[in-house]
This record gives sequence, structure tokens and C-alpha cells, in this order.
Amino acid sequence: MGALLISGGRVVDPASGTDAVADIVVQDGRIAAIGTHLGEAERVIDAAGLVVAPGFIDLHAHGQSIPADRMQAFDGITTTLDLEAGVLPVGSWYRRQAEQGRILNYGAATNWAFARIGAMVGTNEESSLEAFGRAMRDKRWMDNIATDVEQAGIIDRLAQGLNEGGIGIGILNAYAPGAGVQELIEVCKLAAERQVPTFTHVAYMAKIDPQSAAEAYIRLIGYAAATGAHMHICHFNSSSKTDIARCYELVRNAQAKGLNITVEAYPYGTGSTVLAAAFFSDPNFEDRNGLGYDSVQRVTDGHRFRDRAELLSAQAEDPSQLVLWHVLDTDNNARHRELLDMAVLYPDGAIASDAMPWSMPDGSTYTGDAWPLPAEATSHPRSAGCFTRFIRHWVRERQAISLAEGLRKCSLIPAQILEASTPAMLGKGRLAVGADADIVAFDYETLTDRAEFTAMNRPSEGVRHLIVSGTPVISGGVMDVDARPGRAVRRPSIA
Repeated sequence: MGALLISGGRVVDPASGTDAVADIVVQDGRIAAIGTHLGEAERVIDAAGLVVAPGFIDLHAHGQSIPADRMQAFDGITTTLDLEAGVLPVGSWYRRQAEQGRILNYGAATNWAFARIGAMVGTNEESSLEAFGRAMRDKRWMDNIATDVEQAGIIDRLAQGLNEGGIGIGILNAYAPGAGVQELIEVCKLAAERQVPTFTHVAYMAKIDPQSAAEAYIRLIGYAAATGAHMHICHFNSSSKTDIARCYELVRNAQAKGLNITVEAYPYGTGSTVLAAAFFSDPNFEDRNGLGYDSVQRVTDGHRFRDRAELLSAQAEDPSQLVLWHVLDTDNNARHRELLDMAVLYPDGAIASDAMPWSMPDGSTYTGDAWPLPAEATSHPRSAGCFTRFIRHWVRERQAISLAEGLRKCSLIPAQILEASTPAMLGKGRLAVGADADIVAFDYETLTDRAEFTAMNRPSEGVRHLIVSGTPVISGGVMDVDARPGRAVRRPSIA
């Protein structure tokens, strides 16, 4: 393959501190040179007036499909990973992605929830949104403490996933709040032994005790201290709800004491999940969360639930339906805006989207090849505009942090969270000779998210060029619908 020259862009590399007009030569999927007067190339991209930066790395993306990749490409993302949930079995998932081809680099953790489902219910379906919904009809894996035999089965399944290259262990604790501390200690001990992170959706999210978000974070901090495991906190904003300030202090103090805890957040006050999530069934849902049932909104038709009876009925009918959960009113509540700032601007915290799959009106997941996406396809706006929203609002408009620091939160920090355990990440998140050629070039003045809760599937604007593994995916703002350069990000398998 001939060389590609990215010419005359404002090269901003958060790893080296570079912020200067320069050229970049790409050869054989890697950066071959950075500087000026680098000669000719087979293909030239004129990047004059554009910011050229490391491609964004999303640690928390559930879409993992061609349609999801395309929407995330316009959000500046070159590597999209499903770490909070993960997959099971791991090996077959990676094989399937390689066979079908992917636009973006991809990878996944091993899935604790499906390990529980297999060990405690005996259902060993491959993980998927639909399988997750079906599994929620038998609540034993959600509510029960595992027996010794079941616990051994859970650990065996997780170990096998790590053997097959899983990036770490995804712990959806909030979806199985009945899991015992002894089991989670063993899960964390496995992670520490294998030197991989855990990616945790903390068990509880309410503001009041018992089973508050603060209690959940104290548990997570305890697991880190007692086992030595690297504990990564998923969507710090939505896990902490309106108690972000208290939870922020707890986690910062734990980090200051040297515990290996890392954090991510997305720039929205509204979350998204499946309707059957255990926390929606809590009889004290309104008191514990300070929210009515109308804060829960079905994605496919925008319906907000009136009361608990209606929500439970919908759960029973289709547990895998995607819903929005409106938690922080950042449009009208100044304190809520401050709380979201604390999560999004958390020191050394990553930006991560928690992007959801794209759904059709019947609730099925869209995996087709149409581009643009079908008009009726819906998801959370963060599935289309997370990173561009962050840079537009917090970096350009409010200047809450510098461009270099904003790019660090989108690229280098996510890479650094993983690179000790997953060597493939050492080549990502930076612009340096020898690094992977995963590069975004965008118009800083016009970069913006366009997806809204009333129009979810509008791609972001301003990403003019996106290069994945040395191959242009977006050129001049237009997607190459045939490009499939995405490569697997995984740890070495153990035979």
C-alpha cells in the first residue's frame, strides 16, 4: 500500500504536547513520519485549517455493529470497545467480528452477567441485548447469592473469556444487585491475578441509604484495596445520579491513597438502559431516586411511563426494550449542570459514550447496511454525538479546559487506562512515529453534535477525515461505505 500524506494540519498530540502545523506520513497502517517537507505520497489529504489529532477511543460502546460504527465514525472515534458489559463467549465474538468486517477498531471484556446467567440459570446463549432481556425473565441470577458451585462456574467462565483474549472483566453489578461480596472479591482477585481491569457499573445508584451510590463506591474502593484489582468506574455521572459531589470526594480520596481506580463519564444528564433493569422494579423507586416514573422514557416511541404498574407491565411484555432515564435536568437546574461538570471534567477521567445499539420501532436491534441509517432507527443521542458534544460545549464554547486536555480525555487517557494490560493500546491515543495510524481531522470551529432526543440518528458534523489503521473511512466529510479497516483489540489468547 502506498504512503498517505496528511498535509498542513494543526497537529495536536496530547502525549508529546505538540500543537503545531505539520505533515504526517502514514505507511502500512502506522505513522511513518511527522514534520515538514516530508516529500510526496501516493495520496494526499489537505488538512489546512483542520485539527489533526489521535482518533478518539471509546471504552464503553454497546453497539458493536456496522451501523453503530458509522455513527461513531462521525463522532471522531477510531476504536470502540464494549468493556462495561463485555461479551461471552469471547473467542467466537472476535471471530464473528473479523469475518463480517468492522469499520472501527473493536474489542470487548468478558461478561460477568452472562457468566452468572450460565452458572446460575443454565442458559448459555451468546451475549446480546435480546438474550439479556430474555435472561431477565428468570431473576435468580439477578437476585440470588451464588452457591459455592455456582461461584466456581462463574469464575471458570470469566477465566475462559480472559484466556480467549478478553480485555478485562465487565461487571454489571447494578443488574445483579443480589450478588454477594464474597463472589465479587473472587472476581476481583481473578482480575488482579491476570493483571486486567474490571469495568464496573456499581451496584446501587440511589441518593439515600441503604443501598446508595455512596455505599456502592465504598464497596468498589474496598475491592481495589483488598484485592489490588484495577477498578474502572463506568459512567460516573449516571452511576452517581444527583449525589455526584459526595461520590467524587470518595473516589478522589481513594485515588490519592494510591488505589488503582479510574473513571469515565459521558456529557449528558440522561442515561439509557434496558427496561428490565432491576433498579426500575424497586417498589421504592420514586423515593430512593427522587424521580417519578415519567423520568423513564421508551426509546422507540418516546412514551414516558405514568406509574409503576404500567412500567412493570411493559417489563413483562418486552424486557429488552431500550429506555431513556432522565436524571439530571441540565437545561433548567444550575446545580445539576455543576454536578455534570464534576463528572465530565473529573481529573484524568476519560470521556466514554455508553453508546447503545440502534433500535427499530418493533424493538429489534438494527444491524443492516443502509447509510444513512433508516429514519425510524433510534438510540440515545450519545450513540451519535458524545465526543463532538464534549469538545463543542466544554472545550470550544465554555473553554472549561484546553483543546489539548480535551483531546487527552478522548484519546490518550482511555489508551493509558488499558495499555498496562492490553499492549495493543500502546500504539493508540497518540501521534508519534510508529503509532497506529488512527487519526481524526476536524474543523474545530464547526465541530458539533446534531443528535437530539427528538432526532437521535443525526450524525455529528465537523469530522472531515477519519483514518482507521491507515485507511481513510471518512474523506471530505463523506463516508466510504465499503471500507472495513477495523482491527481487533484484544489481549493475547491462552491456548
